[in-house]
Amino acid sequence: MTLSEYVLKRNGIPLGGKGSLSKNLQNSFGAESNVLFWKYWNPIWGFYLSKYIYLPLNRYLPKSISSIITFAASGALHDLAIGLLGLGWQSFLTFWFVTMGIFMNISKSLDISYSRFGFFIRAVINISSIAVCFGLIKLLA
Repeated sequence: MTLSEYVLKRNGIPLGGKGSLSKNLQNSFGAESNVLFWKYWNPIWGFYLSKYIYLPLNRYLPKSISSIITFAASGALHDLAIGLLGLGWQSFLTFWFVTMGIFMNISKSLDISYSRFGFFIRAVINISSIAVCFGLIKLLA
């Protein structure tokens, strides 16, 4: 699958198409579960993480472990970008992303869904899940 096909599949709008960003944000924040939030969030980044990290790992490891390692790699790449920009080397984002990956796997295993709620409540829940993971890592750091 190409990047363009992947984005079209995730957003329903072609890559760079009119309304693509707003559709992506609507799909992500209005997702009915944490798993779906991450499915829709940043489809371009997700395409490359999936192709080069998750899918190769998934051949040898359980999906839950593959996804946590993929979240860790994403966080490490974000930390690397911050370091390369001269803003200081750190590992905070790696730990935060691992925590979000663990949270996603827990919510998946518990089959947590907020489909019965409207968009606004789902958006608050999805944003809160990120904030709670952030707060937890800040507390532990």
